[in-house]
Amino acid sequence: MDFSEFLAFLEARQSVREYNADEDVSDEEIAAIMEAASSAPSAGNMEAWDVVVVRSEDQREALAGAAYGQEHIAAAPVVCVVCSNYVRSMSRYGERGILYALEDATIACTYMMLAAHALRLHSCWAGAFDEDAVREVIGIPGHIRPVALLAVGRGTVPAARTGRMPVGEHIHRETW
Repeated sequence: MDFSEFLAFLEARQSVREYNADEDVSDEEIAAIMEAASSAPSAGNMEAWDVVVVRSEDQREALAGAAYGQEHIAAAPVVCVVCSNYVRSMSRYGERGILYALEDATIACTYMMLAAHALRLHSCWAGAFDEDAVREVIGIPGHIRPVALLAVGRGTVPAARTGRMPVGEHIHRETW
């Protein structure tokens, strides 16, 4: 794949919030997404992230409630709760390991989202949720922090793309 193909791949991915209720995501597709996440870079190769794969309708509905009513969480056939595992990275990096665990989890989630796109699945990353409520729904231990809810399924791509800032607005040279 050359750079123009890569850029086209990235630009074709969109967040999808409407899912087809009658189309499931196979175990093989989930396994492929997890394999992609496992290839993500991580601080010191500690892989300080974990994922809870949620298929249960009751749990997805509870997660949607914990996500302040984001209904696409309930509508998607699969929700991946991506978590940072501080203990894993703090064992090597002390307090700085908290940041590294968050970074590891978000990079893994990005790889999962791109893998879903490569499998012609749709996804939407949700970061707005009540952490304690998510912990309660899926029984997350105290040393683990939920970082993202990734809805995955087959859905309807929005007709219009959201606008983006010009790339130059993000870039500073040598100093701020």
